[in-house]
Amino acid sequence: MTQINAKIAICVEGDIGFITSDNAPVNALGIAVREGLVEGLKALNEDPAVKAIVLACAGRTFFAGADITEFGKPRLSPTLQDVIAALESSPKPVVAAIHGTALGGGLETALGCHFRVAVPAARVGLPEINLGLFAGGGGTQRLPRLIGPEQALEFCLSGKPVSAKQALELGIVDAVEEGEPATIGAAFARRVIDEKLPAVPVRDREERLAATRADPSTFDALAARLTARKQGQDAPQANIDSVRRSFTMSLDDALAIDAVANRELMSGGQSRALRHLFFAEREATKIPGLPESAKAREVRKGAIIGAGTMGGGIAMCFAGAGIPVAIIDTTQEALDRGMERVKANYATSVKRGSISQAQMDQRLALITPAVDRAAAADADVVIEAVFEDMAVKKEIFADLEKRVRPGTVLASNTSALDVDDIASVLDRPEDFVGMHFFSPANVMKLLEVVKAAKTSPDAILTAMAVGKAIGKVSVLSGNCDGFIGNRMVAKRSAQAERLLQQGAFPRQVDAALTNLGFPMGPLTTNDMSGLDIGYSIRKRRGTPFPIADAIVESGRLGQKTGAGYYRYEPGDRTPHANPETQALIIATSQKLGITRRDIAEAEMVERLLFPLINEGARILEEGIALRASDVDLVWINGYGWPRHLGGPMFYADEAGLPHIVARLREFAAETPDDPSLRPAALLVELAEKGQSFAVWQQGSAA
Repeated sequence: MTQINAKIAICVEGDIGFITSDNAPVNALGIAVREGLVEGLKALNEDPAVKAIVLACAGRTFFAGADITEFGKPRLSPTLQDVIAALESSPKPVVAAIHGTALGGGLETALGCHFRVAVPAARVGLPEINLGLFAGGGGTQRLPRLIGPEQALEFCLSGKPVSAKQALELGIVDAVEEGEPATIGAAFARRVIDEKLPAVPVRDREERLAATRADPSTFDALAARLTARKQGQDAPQANIDSVRRSFTMSLDDALAIDAVANRELMSGGQSRALRHLFFAEREATKIPGLPESAKAREVRKGAIIGAGTMGGGIAMCFAGAGIPVAIIDTTQEALDRGMERVKANYATSVKRGSISQAQMDQRLALITPAVDRAAAADADVVIEAVFEDMAVKKEIFADLEKRVRPGTVLASNTSALDVDDIASVLDRPEDFVGMHFFSPANVMKLLEVVKAAKTSPDAILTAMAVGKAIGKVSVLSGNCDGFIGNRMVAKRSAQAERLLQQGAFPRQVDAALTNLGFPMGPLTTNDMSGLDIGYSIRKRRGTPFPIADAIVESGRLGQKTGAGYYRYEPGDRTPHANPETQALIIATSQKLGITRRDIAEAEMVERLLFPLINEGARILEEGIALRASDVDLVWINGYGWPRHLGGPMFYADEAGLPHIVARLREFAAETPDDPSLRPAALLVELAEKGQSFAVWQQGSAA
């Protein structure tokens, strides 16, 4: 073994040379790796004994991608494109031996080799679209030459990795074999030598492009279908344009245009937003200030109290992660109804092809229905998911604590109630934590882990670990009314109400955000959730909304009653303009003495978003959220904030904090009875210092 540098080593066994990368943890293609690959390849090509070369990686994975810390910085030579060009032009055949994940630049590196073999557990993909980019190392040019432009387009626009078996079926890899990566690579290299297999670089393979070159109509129709719901996003169209170049121009000309196009994407706000979220998800798992001795407790079984929509959805999350779970309700009727809902959800997934019938059966077998809370006795975590009634929740937890082992984590799925008040009935409040799931729990990715005053570090870490295990993005929150997300959304709701009072109609309010990229407007969302939910919260808080309250008091509760802000046809969730609600809105404005006016969409966007950003700043001031990026994750994963806009605090930095402060002061002057519109101290401080939430976050973490 000859060490080229700290990351790359080479060796020769008989007539086969090996290049091995060892750059823990994921063999990212940083500058040292790239330098070593070029030097190692050169050395083996100069060795007359070597007839074929195997490229493999030590550790848990093949090259898992580019070094993302280099994004946005000056390019260092050799670039990834230089490495791929060296592999591709090697006079001796090069076999990539893939294990773990070959993603992005990792797959592009493999595509630069003459052959690719993989172990069965390997996965390959081009996820660059998730960072607002496309595979600028040649992935969008070489992949179509292997699998055709149409399949390559679907591959690039999904950003999802595929299994080694699927990669073999598509034609991305040449063989899938059990064994050590270097060993299976060497076996394939032996075949290449002995059978004199032609080592044709991918760049020179044109046959899969011919049909699309002759008639691109299928490609164009596919592109239109795959991007129908991606309006306002730059990366999907950039991916389409790049793949199209694979069959409309030479590879070198296409790569030259790709380089410029990808640099433009990387410098744009959308890619910055998506890269921000990439790092934010990793930061959210880090909880500062906990003792080093704190550890997550092992969770082998869960229990859910309440078999309603939320409880059933949470149980499905556990079963989907392979964790046995009891679902408990007070009556057999409620339990049966809940289990039927769970089965129906699974059946829908089977029909869509997202899971198999066998997987449905396996998951259902992990869910044990029960009408006695004694079924929670052997659980490691118990999550209460009943309706928002403090007395009911207290009774449940006081009873549960007597039934479970000390050390069992007791969690409430409350969305707004005081977790300290709930925990006040417990003798072991250190084992209690809030775990606020979002509906539908089996779909939505956000989990707010809410720390009560006496919650132990171990309980916090356990709740965070459970969230990760069941596929959630977990964010730690302090205790306050509404926690992070619902506390902020209340400010948006207040502004939606004011816009209706002052001249807007529901469709205009919703369009202000859907045109920005939100999947659904706030009023459509309220109709879907049920207007009685917000009504009861406002009654508890003493914060009336004249229009929203009047709609509820007229018997219109949203989709479930066929009318709310909108009108709904039986069996159809499509919102239609509701003349009766519009008349009620106009009448309420008159009753309040407000002269209605036309409101520009740009003003509506600012009125809906700036107050919730302001509340986010207060949440940071108070330490309810640890980081500005945590607030962004809450809104991205729980409230439909468009990923390419990065979340409210990132959006605030991009919009300019001085502008937001100025507009909030104008809103506050117009509405002096609402102190929440006055700019938060942190927001004013950052604006006056010319700083941003990103800079503040870095400083607060230092």
